[in-house]
Amino acid sequence: MLSVRNLQVAYGSVQALWDISFDVPDGEVVAVIGANGAGKSTTLKTLAGLLKPMAGTISLDGKTLERAGSMEIVRHRIVLVPEGRRLFPDMSVLDNLLMGAYSTPKAGREERLQKVFATFPSAKERQRQLAGTLSGGEQQMVAIGRGLMADPRILMLDEPSLGLAPRIVEEVFRIVREINSSGVTVLLVEQNTQHALKIAHRGYVVEAGRTVLSGSGQELLGNDEVRRAYLGL
Repeated sequence: MLSVRNLQVAYGSVQALWDISFDVPDGEVVAVIGANGAGKSTTLKTLAGLLKPMAGTISLDGKTLERAGSMEIVRHRIVLVPEGRRLFPDMSVLDNLLMGAYSTPKAGREERLQKVFATFPSAKERQRQLAGTLSGGEQQMVAIGRGLMADPRILMLDEPSLGLAPRIVEEVFRIVREINSSGVTVLLVEQNTQHALKIAHRGYVVEAGRTVLSGSGQELLGNDEVRRAYLGL
C-alpha cells in the first residue's frame, strides 16, 4: 500500500501543500478531487519524485520514499501520466510508447507493447504516425499507453479527461476501469468529479493544500458538501 501522511510542499517560498494524507491500497482506484489550484497535481508530482516535500512521509509497503528521485520512484513501479499528456510530438507513436519502457528490463517489453496495442487499437494503427499529429483523445491514449509500458504497480493519472469531448471522456474512464481490472492500482486526480467517483473504490477531497474529506466513491457522490461544491447539485 502507498501511504501519504501530513505532506507539505512548497514552490520556493510559496507553500502549496499544507497537510495531505491518504492511502492507496493495492488493487483499488483512488480518486483525489478538488478545485483547480487545490494541490492535486502538486501531490502527484511529489509522489513521482519531481518535487521534494518540506515535511511529511511517503511510504510504499513501509519503505520511505519521500527523498527518492524520479528514477527510483519508477523503479518502484510508481508511474505518472502527467496532465497535458506531454508526448514527444516529433517522435512516432511507437517511439513515444517505447520511451515509457526506458527504465525497464528488455525482457517483457514486447509483451507489454502488444498489451498496449490490444487496449488501444488506434495506437497500433497509427504507430508510425508522429504523435503531434494525433487528436487530443488519441494523444491521451498514447500517454496512458506510455505509462503502461513502464509496467506500473501504481499508475497515477493527472486529469486524463481534461479538454476531451464527452464521448472520449467516457472511453478514458472505461479504459481506467479496464486497467484496474487487470491488476494495476490507479491513483486518479480528476476535476470531472462525477466520473472519477463513480469508478473509485475510495476518494479524497483536497482544498487549499489540505485533505478535508474522505470516503468511498459512492459515499462522496452522496455527500451534500461534495454535491454542492463539485457536482453543481
